[in-house]
Amino acid sequence: MAYKAIRGTKDILPAECSEWQEIENACREVFRTFGYGEIRTPIMEETGLFIKTVGEDTDIVKKEMFSFTDRGERDISLRPEGTAPVIRAYLEHNLDKTEPFQKICYIGPMFRAERPQAGRLRQFHQVGVEAIGSSNAALDAEVIDILTRLLRACKIEKYQLHLNNLGCREDKKKLSALLVELFSKKISAAVLCEDCRRRLKTNPIRVLDCKNDGCRTIIRKSFGEIEFLCRDCKAHFDRTLKFLDLLNIKYTVDPYIVRGIDYYTRTVFEVTHEGLGSQNAIGAGGRYDNLIKDMGGPSLSACGFALGLDRVLMARSKEPATAGRTAGIDIFVATLGEAAYEKGFLILNELRHGGISSDIDYENSSLKSQMRRADKLGASLVLIVGDEEIARNEAVLRDMRTKKQVSAKFDSVISEAKTMLGAR
Repeated sequence: MAYKAIRGTKDILPAECSEWQEIENACREVFRTFGYGEIRTPIMEETGLFIKTVGEDTDIVKKEMFSFTDRGERDISLRPEGTAPVIRAYLEHNLDKTEPFQKICYIGPMFRAERPQAGRLRQFHQVGVEAIGSSNAALDAEVIDILTRLLRACKIEKYQLHLNNLGCREDKKKLSALLVELFSKKISAAVLCEDCRRRLKTNPIRVLDCKNDGCRTIIRKSFGEIEFLCRDCKAHFDRTLKFLDLLNIKYTVDPYIVRGIDYYTRTVFEVTHEGLGSQNAIGAGGRYDNLIKDMGGPSLSACGFALGLDRVLMARSKEPATAGRTAGIDIFVATLGEAAYEKGFLILNELRHGGISSDIDYENSSLKSQMRRADKLGASLVLIVGDEEIARNEAVLRDMRTKKQVSAKFDSVISEAKTMLGAR
């Protein structure tokens, strides 16, 4: 029997992993710059954690969680998102008592039982931040700034940032009542999809975020900007926008951005990419000022976001600067003859000790085959050693992009290689 990866999951092969590592390293450098410390939570949590935080009537909980009962008769779920586990860890380890204000980041897999399609996997990967312990609007702007910097660090430029203000918990109740009234008295709810008719009864705000084309058309014709926000929430959002303007971050205020998770309040945002078709969201987040208290902790505000790494890779492939680009090794050592192979093997060792990624042939291949192998590995340079080079006590360094070749004495080949690599 030939086993295959479970539908909705995928293997990340060695040829792809270098790009994943490049993105993850770029993310960690941005987090370090902003003072965020990494946390690693288990991929499994008690199911009740997500029912309480994400929302019992959300699509995530009702349709998409991988849940099971373990041997101890406990209800367990694979984590569908990262915020609830981070806050659970924050409270469990008493960080609210030792140092309430925390800036936390994470990278790891998440799981949702969605219908697999391009950009929607059942095991997907997210990078995210949670800034816990402050209601300052400057923190909303900082979190959004981090998100845009991550995108730029990943060589993504063609993105759009959309923001909205959901208001506080009371404001959201008012908005829900207004939507129920709109679709109960002025417009027949029957024109909406089945999911939206259910949402009108359980979570009316989610109607605004429906992905059904028919519903989107009706809602945009029927719903404009309704006055439902209290003075404090208006002021907070205005201040957030002011900080974003100071940072020269471009955005669009969009009243239809509501997010699919119940804990969000006030600022919510979403980043999309024009090259990804209908599944165009690559990151999203917002403020959640009630979640920590709802989980049994103190009354502390927080905000954060999650960025889908699988979507980031898809978006990168649509960017002119990265489309078709192959990340590879620095140097491939190609040799001709036994004496040359032994010398090349020693040079390979020196290159690696010098921090230069490098490889060599292990299959007694011809020089032509070795050059093809170097090209397949995405080598920047090929170091060539043969009998003639042994006699001259030197090697040939070939730039695989320009095809330029230079000779270097064996005792200076490392410095010459570094110079050539630095000039690329």
